[in-house]
Amino acid sequence: MRIELLHFAAFRDAVGRDRETREIADGTRVRELWASLSREVPLFARFPSPPPAAVNREYVPPETLLRDGDEVAFLPPVAGG
Repeated sequence: MRIELLHFAAFRDAVGRDRETREIADGTRVRELWASLSREVPLFARFPSPPPAAVNREYVPPETLLRDGDEVAFLPPVAGG
């Protein structure tokens, strides 16, 4: 199945683009998608657990099952001052 993956801020800088289309296996959960990305992107591997995620612009838990056509965004930490 195919999803649209959005990248923001430091995550966008780490992957070099703000969005991409990915093919993932049926039955993939948000947590599994993050694990896959962490094997590809060194910055992502620094996180002991997935950062907050949104699917179709709604916050979801890591156990959320992804569906064909979903838009997924992992939200990087931000620092205030």
